[in-house]
Amino acid sequence: MAATTDARPGWHEALLAYLDRRVVALFFLGFAAGLPYLLVFSTLSTWLREFGVDRATIGFLSWVSTFYSIKVLWAPIVDRLPLPILTTTFGRRRGWMLLAQAGIIAGLIGMAVADPKEGLSWLVACALLVAFSSATQDIAIDAFRIESAPAELQGPLAGSYNFGYRVALLVAGAGALYIAEFESWFSAYVGMALLMLAGPLTVFLIPEPENKVDRASLLQEDRVVAYMARLREMPARLKSILGWLYGAVLCPFLDFFRRIGWFALVILLFIGIYKLSDVIMGVMASPFYIDAGFSKTDIANVTKLYGFIMSVAGGLIGGLLVARWGVVKPLIIGAALVGLPNLLFAWLAYQGIDQVFLTIPPLERSLPLPSGSAQDLWLLALAISGDNLGGGIAGTVLIGYLSSLTSTAYTATQYALFSSFMSLPGRFIGGWSGVMVEDVGYRDFFAWTAVISLPAIAIAIYLARRERRRDSAPAVP
Repeated sequence: MAATTDARPGWHEALLAYLDRRVVALFFLGFAAGLPYLLVFSTLSTWLREFGVDRATIGFLSWVSTFYSIKVLWAPIVDRLPLPILTTTFGRRRGWMLLAQAGIIAGLIGMAVADPKEGLSWLVACALLVAFSSATQDIAIDAFRIESAPAELQGPLAGSYNFGYRVALLVAGAGALYIAEFESWFSAYVGMALLMLAGPLTVFLIPEPENKVDRASLLQEDRVVAYMARLREMPARLKSILGWLYGAVLCPFLDFFRRIGWFALVILLFIGIYKLSDVIMGVMASPFYIDAGFSKTDIANVTKLYGFIMSVAGGLIGGLLVARWGVVKPLIIGAALVGLPNLLFAWLAYQGIDQVFLTIPPLERSLPLPSGSAQDLWLLALAISGDNLGGGIAGTVLIGYLSSLTSTAYTATQYALFSSFMSLPGRFIGGWSGVMVEDVGYRDFFAWTAVISLPAIAIAIYLARRERRRDSAPAVP
């Protein structure tokens, strides 16, 4: 007999979940996670472009943010290695958060004193420190989020985290641009470093998640014990090191493939292409605004301030969809809303900028175009509406889905694996985005980023159908 029982909460219960204190705490951790991101990405691109740094260089410098995509390489260390003093005082997750936040603050101050023309290398080095520390903080926060509440709260937790993240993007985007416009880039980055203190203050106030010994954890321990038994002839110290590496590094990946089987490859492919178009397009978004003749105030008002409202709305909608329908069905909506809104940017470019841009010889395109080529702000607002609303929904839905795939025995490492697959392809290809724009113009570039979102939509439909078939299968006696 097919299963027909639906134990999912109604819309009222889904809304009340946002009042849970654990959900509220995730807002502030989301803020701490989101603040550094734009400061080494689009805000930094705007700063560099204003100082005349060419598009190709800006595109390649976007690889600074690759740390967010390869954090799986050191996630086992964050997951398993205790820190002197910090771990014993604050716990495993909070201790790593504090260390990472200290690195972010130091790096932002270093960026503030840099000169893009005379000290680009120093600026890049400090940006690397911020990106590495921020990626490390993400590992610890993701593990904390998954471990701090049961599965039924993961959707609201993701929505609250995404809300805080989006508030931080507003501050690091519009806020930094306002400060740079009316004061200086030095003041902007010092101000962001001070706001980053919200991270440590939150960590001081929240409790460390309980270290639960569940079935997954016991199974992991059994695997390590069995492996260590095969190493009994080795010296004790070498045996201990190999046992730690096996449990911390290899077991998380083996566990994922043992639970999912060959279908894990399909899931990893889906994760890798889900936000591909959005990440690639984002590299050239800020140079596009500058080249189109928009001022920093215009960019802050429309793409950051108004875009923030759209992103928050999307994030909260995404959290409700996950709480009401589960983590798989909303993936179709999210996948469609990741890349297709990029067609609005292609249309915006077609209205005028490419008519001027493509008539200029490549060697003469190093400086922004004159302000006379700027498009009406309502066209930009329309494009931002589709992009940010869709991005907010897609981001929250994906967080909920990735959390559902994670084993409690390997929380930090497995989630880092998923999030690395989510962004690494886009960041690598995005490094060449400046070269692509130089060759084909902004319109064709944005249109291409929309087209490459179609495979993700197709896989999302397949995942939803697969789950429906599984849920409707006869119950095993």
